[in-house]
Amino acid sequence: MPDTLASLTPTDAGWPRTLTERLGATAPGQLWLLGNPALLAARKTALFCSAHCPGDALLRAHDTAARLRDQGETVISGFHSPVEQDCLHILLRGPQPLILCPARALDGMRLPGAWRTAINAGRLLLLSPFEKTPRRVTADSARQRNELVAALADQVFIAYCTSGGQIATLAARMNAWRVPSV
Repeated sequence: MPDTLASLTPTDAGWPRTLTERLGATAPGQLWLLGNPALLAARKTALFCSAHCPGDALLRAHDTAARLRDQGETVISGFHSPVEQDCLHILLRGPQPLILCPARALDGMRLPGAWRTAINAGRLLLLSPFEKTPRRVTADSARQRNELVAALADQVFIAYCTSGGQIATLAARMNAWRVPSV
């Protein structure tokens, strides 16, 4: 797999049309990627969880991540909240494809060994709408990242969302797009 960043624009053949269809004028004008770009064409299950999560939702998230892994489902997420990070560790133990969307630019990002191994195996794609900045996650970049993940999803698993929080707002938007839940 390539060690250098690649990019996609709406005029490229591999551009995911759901971004333009769902986000309209707010769709990113370019995507930056590292890893296997063919993963964008796969059926994708989005994974979201609010930062604060009760224990029963945590257990359900772990079970669902293991099931998605065992079924070979392509999972897309920012893998940022603690529960999402736990799910990433579970998913990285399997052979299924993953799309990881950090809420920051990929340029200069240090990759954990497990990510590098998955990229080299062709089963991990890092995807970001940010070229050079931000270098650190911001509330706005996290919101943009979550919208990107939601717009790319064919189905969604929301482990837990805080009432009135960003994930709840995003869930309502995905419901309007008729993205089914798993």
